[in-house]
Amino acid sequence: MNENDNPFAAQVAFGTDNFAENPEPRCPCILLLDRSGSMEGEPIEQLNAGLETFREELTADTLAGKRVETAIVTFGPPNVEVPFHTVEHFVPPALSAQGDTPLGAAVTLALDLLEARKAEYRANGIAFYRPWVFLLTDGEPTDDWRAAAARIAEGEANKKFAFFAVGIEGANMDVLRQISVRMPLGLQGLKFRELFQWLSNSMRSVSQSTPGTEVKLQSPSGWALV
Repeated sequence: MNENDNPFAAQVAFGTDNFAENPEPRCPCILLLDRSGSMEGEPIEQLNAGLETFREELTADTLAGKRVETAIVTFGPPNVEVPFHTVEHFVPPALSAQGDTPLGAAVTLALDLLEARKAEYRANGIAFYRPWVFLLTDGEPTDDWRAAAARIAEGEANKKFAFFAVGIEGANMDVLRQISVRMPLGLQGLKFRELFQWLSNSMRSVSQSTPGTEVKLQSPSGWALV
């Protein structure tokens, strides 16, 4: 696959994103974020603040800064807000709430983006950790999500990625349990900062391990509903 064949190939070609200058193994993480109309007001504001916390936490860790690559896919409508970047070039967008909740299409877009990035790693001889796809949603899918759920199940079974789902207040947890192989968690109130602190700590732990090894993660206490 060359850049002409790959719609996600446009990457910053300098600094720590550059494979020649930074041959460290990569730890890819896609944030799959619901920005539908029901997120208007305090929820979207707290989500944006949480993204800033995530960037700040990763910036504080030199090794994670070289290894963790973050991309952001939002919905609705499904859109690649930020392609994969190491923290040096990761600029969280100021998200606004709009549209419905086409979760199935958003998952498909995110997994396509991930596969394209993994192909780039392989083409450049870059090792990588098992990727994370981290879904945050407050609603119920407004499109057919079953094909996306099947793709998640297949990807998990073959260790292509680890998929995590978090339901914000109002989310249809029954549907999330059918989409995610892992048990989805509920967010306490609007504790996005605490959630993203946990996520950044998890990414830092993974990035300091050897690719292919299992890493014991912190309990999601302080932000997750039990």
